[in-house]
Amino acid sequence: MTDAPPGSAAPRLASGLTTARPTPSTLLLCLSHLRWNFVFQRPQHLLTRAARGYDVIFLEEPIFQPGISPRLDLNRTPEGVTVAVPLLPEGLSAAAIIATQRSMLDDLLAPEAGRPLIAWFYTPMALEFAGHLHPDVLVYDCMDELSAFRGAPPRMMELEQALLNRADMVFTGGRSLYEAKRNRHARVSCFPSSIDTKHFASARANAAAPQDVASLPGPRIGFFGVVDERMDAGLVGELAALRPDWTFVMIGPVVKIDPADLPHLPNIHWLGGRDYKELPAYLGAWDAGFMPFARNESTRFISPTKTPEFLAAGLPVVSTPITDVMRDWGPKPDGTGGLVEIAEDAPSFAAALATVLERPRAPWLKQVDRRLAQISWDRTWSEMQGEVETALRAATRTSRVLTAAELVKRAAAGD
Repeated sequence: MTDAPPGSAAPRLASGLTTARPTPSTLLLCLSHLRWNFVFQRPQHLLTRAARGYDVIFLEEPIFQPGISPRLDLNRTPEGVTVAVPLLPEGLSAAAIIATQRSMLDDLLAPEAGRPLIAWFYTPMALEFAGHLHPDVLVYDCMDELSAFRGAPPRMMELEQALLNRADMVFTGGRSLYEAKRNRHARVSCFPSSIDTKHFASARANAAAPQDVASLPGPRIGFFGVVDERMDAGLVGELAALRPDWTFVMIGPVVKIDPADLPHLPNIHWLGGRDYKELPAYLGAWDAGFMPFARNESTRFISPTKTPEFLAAGLPVVSTPITDVMRDWGPKPDGTGGLVEIAEDAPSFAAALATVLERPRAPWLKQVDRRLAQISWDRTWSEMQGEVETALRAATRTSRVLTAAELVKRAAAGD
């Protein structure tokens, strides 16, 4: 896609929603394996900020329903992101699913022809139906090693290599991912988990606890996030059995694992998912946080966003020895204490939690606040956007040169 001439009519999205900008703005198309309303995490943090300067379309994976005609549902979020959800009938072949998504994508983008286009990939699998696009800038924001997740499609690694071959730039969600990708592309930048400090710091206000935890006895130890193969459920059960006098509050949707396989003890409370806006109230009702991640291929490269979120809420936190957590937040090799305690098994977890529950908070919070003052999602997006805009300007200049060359060619041919 190329620049439209200044002064053109206000751009119109396929949803029928128009912008008020006097000249056409850049369109950012995000292709994601995550659903916008699932858990508010990296894509949502970045794209709500992107929507302040770009028109953003967030295209999700299909939802299959019996007996329906294919259609694309479009909804605008309060932040200005257009969420596009393909609805497909059950029973379609794999080839038909890809062909239908491609047709929907083409219809979605047809009214936007002539505008600068940024294609922002979170999943390489989207190349199956979007590989024919020729965006001005292609970004691969690699937030997870998806090939290591349970149920990963067989073609994931093949398509990731194809995406790396086409991408103008690669962003990674942590240092381990950066180290894994940096030799596979010429422009790889590390943008680790960041923080909306103001949002989570409201947990320190000592507000009333949410009703479903207010009656639970303390101390309350909490977790929030997706509950899947990345959680060491056995460790949670062992820890709860070891400390029956503590209450463990677990917030988050359960996916890809059987809820029946989770430990169910009187002092473990599985509350399910909660809205991002509600999280500070829950964290404010806890005495400490814990991150009982399993140590397997699915957690080898993770850089949990919840680490700085726990800290911003003023909660001490104990984690299993996840590489990026240890390097970025844990104790230093020289023996200097970190902001997060590290523990490998239930007894050491219990000991570390007992220590942080008794530790004076004020000196530790000063260290936390100094560290968090150095990072923010606003800063992360600003730095990402700087790289994207540089590439976009270069692409625009190239497009104009090619257009001028074509005009010269046509003139020489007598057209």
